[in-house]
Amino acid sequence: MTSLEIAANLAATVSILLAGRNSVHTWWTGVIGCGLFAALFYEARLYADVTLQLVFIATSFAGWWSWLRGATGAPLPVRHAPAATLGWMALVSVILTLGYGAILHRFTDAYAPFVDSAVLVLSLVAQLLLVRRMVETWAVWLLVDTIAVPLYASRGLNLTAALYAAYWLNALYGGWRWRREMASC
Repeated sequence: MTSLEIAANLAATVSILLAGRNSVHTWWTGVIGCGLFAALFYEARLYADVTLQLVFIATSFAGWWSWLRGATGAPLPVRHAPAATLGWMALVSVILTLGYGAILHRFTDAYAPFVDSAVLVLSLVAQLLLVRRMVETWAVWLLVDTIAVPLYASRGLNLTAALYAAYWLNALYGGWRWRREMASC
């Protein structure tokens, strides 16, 4: 465990806990955590995760804006994703996971390229749902955390694996809290 891993996990944990509480401060704390994780994953040769962190930084700015201003100038409410949106996201996820995994397998020394790619793609889907404040984000985060824990543990990133296990519990809480908030509106 390095100081970089500790700092990345600390910043990301604050951001993730704030997301579960539906707080706009999740976004700026997320930018810090993602920058630190990008450096950590580069050192661990988890290149899909590096890419993911860079995309998270970009989507964090979009989420920050969206949660504060929305499309109409008012904050976005928590809501459900349309079934058609979830369907095309699932199909695209499978295609992108296989495609990016194949690229990493063929052209890099990536460790577990298809599993790493699944974490990348599903995290992107979860992040897009989070940016739009759609409650289904939490189900996708549960899947991401389930895949990520053994991946990170296999690379010796034990603190990261342990925290992703805790994030799994936060995803349960976030889903419960967001559904409760949605029902009260």
